[in-house]
This record gives sequence, C-alpha cells and structure tokens, in this order.
Amino acid sequence: MLENLAQQPADALLALIKLHNADPRSTKIDLGVGVYRTGQGDTPVFAAIKGAERKLVDTQDSKAYLGPEGDMGFVHALKPYIFGNAVDMSRLEGMQAPGGTGGVRLAIDLAKRAGVKRVWMGTPSWPNHAQIVAAVGLELKTFRHVTPEGTADLDALKAALTEATADDAVLLHGCCHNPSGVDYTPAQWDEIATLVAQAGVLPLLDLAYQGLGTGMEDDAYGVRKVLAAVPEAMIAYSCDKNFGLYRDRVGAFYAMTRDADGLPAVMSNGAAIARASWSMPPDHGAAAVRLVLEDASLTAQWLDELDTMRARMRQVRDKLAAAGRIGPIDMTPLGHQHGLFSMLPLSGEQILALREKHGVYMAGSGRINIAGLTAGNIDAFLAALADVAG
Repeated sequence: MLENLAQQPADALLALIKLHNADPRSTKIDLGVGVYRTGQGDTPVFAAIKGAERKLVDTQDSKAYLGPEGDMGFVHALKPYIFGNAVDMSRLEGMQAPGGTGGVRLAIDLAKRAGVKRVWMGTPSWPNHAQIVAAVGLELKTFRHVTPEGTADLDALKAALTEATADDAVLLHGCCHNPSGVDYTPAQWDEIATLVAQAGVLPLLDLAYQGLGTGMEDDAYGVRKVLAAVPEAMIAYSCDKNFGLYRDRVGAFYAMTRDADGLPAVMSNGAAIARASWSMPPDHGAAAVRLVLEDASLTAQWLDELDTMRARMRQVRDKLAAAGRIGPIDMTPLGHQHGLFSMLPLSGEQILALREKHGVYMAGSGRINIAGLTAGNIDAFLAALADVAG
C-alpha cells in the first residue's frame, strides 16, 4: 500500500533553512525563518517566561493529562488582552491548541462541521492557510490583499463579500499580516466589520502577532471591531511569537456564538476534533504563559520585552524606508507596514542571485523577516539588493 504514495515536494522554507545552515560564509543573512531576532541575531527565551518556568518547576506537582481543552486558566487569562470589553463573555469560550496553526485547523474543521462550504482569503497569505483549507476539504476563494501602491485593498475585500453567500467564511489576519506586513487601518476595520455583518459570512480571525505591530491594544482593534458587529465568529491565537514560545507550540482557539446557549455544542465539537487530532495539547508553554499573566511583575516584564521587540523592528523598518528607491524597488512602504514580515518585488533570478552572490536567504515569494536585519548587516543587505535590482 505504501508504494502508492507519491513523493511530496519539500517545504520551501524548511529547505531554505538547510541551505542557510550549510552556507559557510560568516556574512550570510537569514531573512527566511519567521522568528524574532535581537540586534545580535539571537532568538532568546523571554526573561518573563524564564521566571514563570522557574515557578513552574517549583510548584507543578503533576504531569497528568488535562484533557483536550488543555489549560483553561491559560485560555481565560488571555481573554482580556485579546477581547477587552468588545464581547459579551457569556457568548465566548475557548480551548488550548498546539500553536496558532492548531487554532486555525480547529476553526476550519469546525467551520466545515457547521456547514461552511467555501473560505474567502486575501492573497498573498501565510502558505499554511491554503494548505489547511485544502486538507479539510473546503473550497478556497481568493481576493487581492495588497494594492500595487502597497496598501490594503479594501475594494477587493468588498467585492469578495458581495459575491459571498451565507455558507461561506472569510479568513482575516488580525494584525501584522503574514507575509506582506500590510494591515487594514482602523478606519478600514470599521468598514470591514459592517461589511462582514451585512454579508452574513462566518469570520475566521487569525491573531498570530498581537503586540508586534503597534501595541497590544491597537493590534486587537480589528478583531474586536468585527466581533462587536457580528453574531458569531471563530478566533485562532498564537503565543509563539509574542511570548517567544515557538517550539513549545502555544496557541488557543475561541468561538463566539449568537447566545450563551449555543456555546456547549460548539465547544463539544471542538473537543471532539481536538481529541481525534492531537488528543491533548502540550502543557508546558501554556502553563508558563498563564503564570506570566497571573503575576503582575511578570506581566509588566513581558510587556516591556514586547515593547523592546517592537521598537527594534520599527528601527529596522525606518532604516529600510529611508533607503528610498533601490533601482525599481520602492522601499518607503516598508516604513508603514507592521510586524515581522514584508515582501520585496523580486524575481526568482534576483532572489537566487542574492543567495548565491551575497549569502542573503529569503523566501521565494520575496518575503523577508525584518528581524533578521541588524545594525551589523543591514547596510550589506541594502548593497546586495542594489546589486541585483539593477
């Protein structure tokens, strides 16, 4: 039977990691892997998380299963940061998931069970979004997310929602759009909330980078605005980036129903899907986040660390934007974008030349990880870009 399986292409990003690791040049620059890096190029464990882990070692008295819902203290501790006062909490409940990916998979699986037939998504998007939609067996419909001028294309979303039907869902990035860095403005979110409500589609909101854009409150604006306008929605959340817990796979899934009476059925289906998919989510990282959010001093330390990360990425963006035009590439829009990622309009040949001639590694789409640039390599990157851009 196994001989019937066809060889699958290697994941492009994982292949890029291997190429970068094998490159002996000390001047190589990794702009591919989507993790935060300090000005020294490190991806450290947050000091707040270290403090929580020390507490966990001293106080945790069992490693017994928690159930498919995971650590509900963690799930509830996140709620004020994600939802503020935008939602009637009697209509909203959640469960732990293995990373934001697990939250997205659970949301799309549940959407299918609820009767959704199609998912609308702006492109470009995180590649795994389309893969998950396909794996679940739903039809994917796309619209353009970014205008040629480098702003969010609200008109394209409007057109998609005009065509959408009541058995459709729309997938929206809450902030720090991956891969473009182009976010909807608050004024656009105000309009989107009304449009989504009028279209009667199910919103699937992916909030994977809260705190890395313009701040915890600002980055939640779009999610909260949509939730305040619609009767029901599902939210996938990731702590991998804003707590630095990448390998611990820390995420959550939330559902908001029309009324409190509808929640038990939704969450029972969520638990059934989780049980059949990963059975129980990994506990350690979620427990550490819970301890951070339960301790005022650790919470303050965590928020300070987020501020430092955000300020560093802003400095990098300002430096790139100040370069102006590099050949045909206008770098100024990068200064108005948010989060870890931006996209450069480079051909495959130019991306290959950057890698082979200059040791600059980036995704084949032209996506770059802003945090891979430091004071020590950003000038070399700009020079390499000028060389290949002509």
